[in-house]
Amino acid sequence: MYGTIDTAVAYFSNQKGTHGSGGTFQMESGTLTGDNWGLKGNEDLGGGMSAIFNLQAGFNVNNGEAGQGGRMFGRTAMVGLADKRFGTVTMGRQYDPLVDLIQPLTEDDTYGSAFATPGDMDNYDSSSRVNNSIKYASPTYAGLHVSAMYAFGGEAGEISGGQTYAIAAAYNHGPFNLAAGYLRANNNGTSSAYDGLTPTGLDSTAINGAFISATTLQIVRAAGTYAIGPVTLGAAYSNVDYGNYAAAPGSNNGTRFNTAQAFVNYQLNAAIQLGVGYNYTKGSGNNVDASYNQVSLGAAYSLSKRTDLYALAAYQKASGNTIDAQTGQLVAATASIADFGNDASTKNQTMVMLGIRHHF
Repeated sequence: MYGTIDTAVAYFSNQKGTHGSGGTFQMESGTLTGDNWGLKGNEDLGGGMSAIFNLQAGFNVNNGEAGQGGRMFGRTAMVGLADKRFGTVTMGRQYDPLVDLIQPLTEDDTYGSAFATPGDMDNYDSSSRVNNSIKYASPTYAGLHVSAMYAFGGEAGEISGGQTYAIAAAYNHGPFNLAAGYLRANNNGTSSAYDGLTPTGLDSTAINGAFISATTLQIVRAAGTYAIGPVTLGAAYSNVDYGNYAAAPGSNNGTRFNTAQAFVNYQLNAAIQLGVGYNYTKGSGNNVDASYNQVSLGAAYSLSKRTDLYALAAYQKASGNTIDAQTGQLVAATASIADFGNDASTKNQTMVMLGIRHHF
C-alpha cells in the first residue's frame, strides 16, 4: 500500500466566481503530486516474468471527495505481465506513453501543476487517463525505451469511435535525456476512451472548455533535459489539434495550440531546490488567436525522504480571442494559470502558494 498527501494554502487574483470576481484565498489539493492512495504488487512467475497490478485512487484531502469524477480507482487500474527480456504488457485504465516517457523530463515532475500548460490541454500535468487500454513498454536498449498503447472505443459497428492510440520513445545518455511522442483520440460524439475529451479531463473552462467536444484530438509532444552539476536545463514543445468541435461544426481545420516551454532548476544543497520556468501557448484556426504567457517559480525544502515543504508562484497574461465554452462565440481570452482551473475574469492572473507533501 502506498500514497501521497499534498495540500497548500493559495491565493489567486482576479478569480471569477458566482458573486463576481476578485482575489481568492483557498486550499489547494494535490499540487506537486495528486493526492492518492493505492495498492500494487507483483508475483514472480519464474524465467524473468512477473505478474503485476496497480490500483490507485485519487482524492481531495481538503474535503475528502473522490477524484477523477468519483471513480474508485480513477488514477490507475491495471494488470499485466512484465518480462525482463521482452518488456511489459498492461491492460486497464492507464496513463498514456507520452505521460510515462515525456512527463519525467518536464518541470511537472518537480513542481507539478504550477508549471503546467494552460488548461493542461497537452496533458503536461497527467490530468487525463485512457480507459479500456492495452499498453506495451519495451526494456531499455542502449538508452532507448519505447512504449505504445491502443484503447478500444467499444462501439458496435464503429471500430474507430472513441478509440485512442499513442506511441512514445525516450533516450538517455548520461546527463542528456530526450523524449517524444504522438497521441490521437477519437470521440464518437458521446464518449471517448481518453479523459481529455470528456468533462472529467477538463481543467479550465476558459481555455479549452469549448474544444472537448472535438471528434478528434491529436497531441504531439517532445521534451529534453541536460544536467550540469547542480543545474538542470529543460525545454519542451507540444502541438494540440482539436478537430470538428461543437462550436465550429464542419470545420475541417479545427483549432490548434502550439506551446513552447523552458525551465532551469538549481539544487542549492541536499535539501533545497529552486526552479523557474516560462510557458508560451498560441492558438490558431477557426478565428482563434489567443496566446498565453506564463512565468512560474518554485522552491522545495525536503524535511526527510518522505516529507517536503514547498512554495510556488506564477503569473499569466492572456491576449487575443478564443471561443466561449457556453455560447460558442468569439470572446477575449482570459487568464487561467496552469491547470488549477481557477479561471480569471481578466487577461491577467497571479498565484502564490505554500504547501506540504508527504509520501507513505
